[in-house]
Amino acid sequence: MTVVDKIAALRAAMEAEGADGVYVPSSDPHMTEYLPARWRCRAWLSGFTGSAGTLCVTREAAALWTDGRYFIQAERQLEGSGITLMRMAQPGVPTVEEWLADRMPAGGTLALDGACTSVSVVESLEKALAEKRAVLRDHDFVSALWQEGRPPIPATEAWLLEPSRAGLSAGEKLHILRERLARQNANAMLVCRLDSVAWLLNLRADDVEYNPFALAYCLVEPKGAHLFIDTSRVPAGVQTVLEAQGVTLHPYGDIRDFLAAAETPMALLYEPAGTSWTLLRALRQNRAVTLSAGKDPIQLLKAVKDETEIAGQKEAHRRDGAAMVRFEMELRRRMETGEGWTEFAASNYLTSLRMAQKDCLGASFETIAAYGANAAMMHYAPMEDTCAELEPRGFLLVDSGGQYRDGTTDITRTYALGPLTDEEREAYTLVLKCHIAAARTVFKAGSAGMHIDILARETLWRRGLDYRCGTGHGVGFVGVIHEGPQGLSAKNDTPFEPGMTVTDEPGIYEEGKLGVRIENELLCVPVCETEYGAFYGFEPFTYCPIDTRPLKLELMTREELEWLDRYHAAVLRELGAYLNKEEGAWLEKACAPVAR
Repeated sequence: MTVVDKIAALRAAMEAEGADGVYVPSSDPHMTEYLPARWRCRAWLSGFTGSAGTLCVTREAAALWTDGRYFIQAERQLEGSGITLMRMAQPGVPTVEEWLADRMPAGGTLALDGACTSVSVVESLEKALAEKRAVLRDHDFVSALWQEGRPPIPATEAWLLEPSRAGLSAGEKLHILRERLARQNANAMLVCRLDSVAWLLNLRADDVEYNPFALAYCLVEPKGAHLFIDTSRVPAGVQTVLEAQGVTLHPYGDIRDFLAAAETPMALLYEPAGTSWTLLRALRQNRAVTLSAGKDPIQLLKAVKDETEIAGQKEAHRRDGAAMVRFEMELRRRMETGEGWTEFAASNYLTSLRMAQKDCLGASFETIAAYGANAAMMHYAPMEDTCAELEPRGFLLVDSGGQYRDGTTDITRTYALGPLTDEEREAYTLVLKCHIAAARTVFKAGSAGMHIDILARETLWRRGLDYRCGTGHGVGFVGVIHEGPQGLSAKNDTPFEPGMTVTDEPGIYEEGKLGVRIENELLCVPVCETEYGAFYGFEPFTYCPIDTRPLKLELMTREELEWLDRYHAAVLRELGAYLNKEEGAWLEKACAPVAR
């Protein structure tokens, strides 16, 4: 079926069921960012394959909302579909709620899959449609249409991250969580987010591409915990360890009925943004449960890494950096000899280098290997049949990362493949200046990402330039690549604390011309404490040379050049033991000082 056929079939089903509109989010029952193939309903229905987007279909119109990372991709993939692209946060573009409020008939019905739609989204839609007296119905239209070729629910073998790597046992983490819940006047919690379940129980699997998670829920009670998971894929040894930590296992599909019938009196905290509408309605049926909405405390707990996790992250980055060095060596060799390479082949080669590293579980997200103008698409991924041939000129942007048993990595480097235009060199230099501005900032305790984000953009703002995304995001520990609640963006109000990690990845993206991004991971560390309070800063712990060949040194300050030299000295120091003699000699040249 084409997208046009699918939308027509959906409208026919809507008419038969008396629905005036259908809301299709990019989510699964756990509100996961990277969806298992089973729940990529929005992508299947619309043809737009980006990771973020919302599709709305009424009897007469259809529209898809996505953010600036995907404008170019979405425009291409939606062409001829009859679906209007809504460029989020752009002047004159209505929000999803505004669009629906304008198009839904008075007293109409908006259908959505309540199992895959968060409570916060439902509440927002109800508010927007209140004036129209429209009602929301929990009805999954897409599953009835998507029968042929739909992937099954994943159920890979579960395993446990041992406390020697995780820092704390599941029992210890449950104790800490109960203490945090007490501060929020609760003694129980429904944990729905896969990254929260993974951290809480040290549970890992391979259910979600690029994320080492198991599809599971955890109900934390005052004196016990219940894990809902496909028990057939949990080895006996794992079950034994979890049960010893006070965790009882149940079949994954039993979660709704269990919540509705649980007899233990509970003051239960749920997170509206991470809990499905279907499960909340089940909890509301249970008179033994007193509900309160609030933030998921696990998100902040796992965002602040302990000493064991920090040491593991740094070790993973050393091995990852060694793979990146070998990749750049091969890239330069091919450009110098004229040996052909494509974006797709380069991406696969980098993946093979990572997989050769000790304890590598795979990539942490789909590698972006984008040559020339392709790099203007922030989340471009090369396809074998359509990818570009690399030429000994211009830039290759490579954004990639690895999952290891002791950490998760995310790194971007933009490489000069040969001669560059003055515009390309200036863009590269400006991006590095932005990167350094964020990396070397010192800030008072209580400062959040929204404050530091301004520093990263200021160099571009002076020239009337900007990028349509945040400057950085947290990174999980053997976990999700986009971790909150901290981040570097204009809207992030979570104060940084020592132990938090964040990426530093400003960029310049000019459609049809170029894309430049430089990304390191940073660790928040204490700097000093005076009568004015505590002050924090950042320590880079991505160990990989930054290409200095494109730089227009005259645009950089001495402080910036000295920062770059100190960073490269750290790269040399940290990677020395992971490279052979030839690789070490190459790295020494790549890290040569630029401040004179």
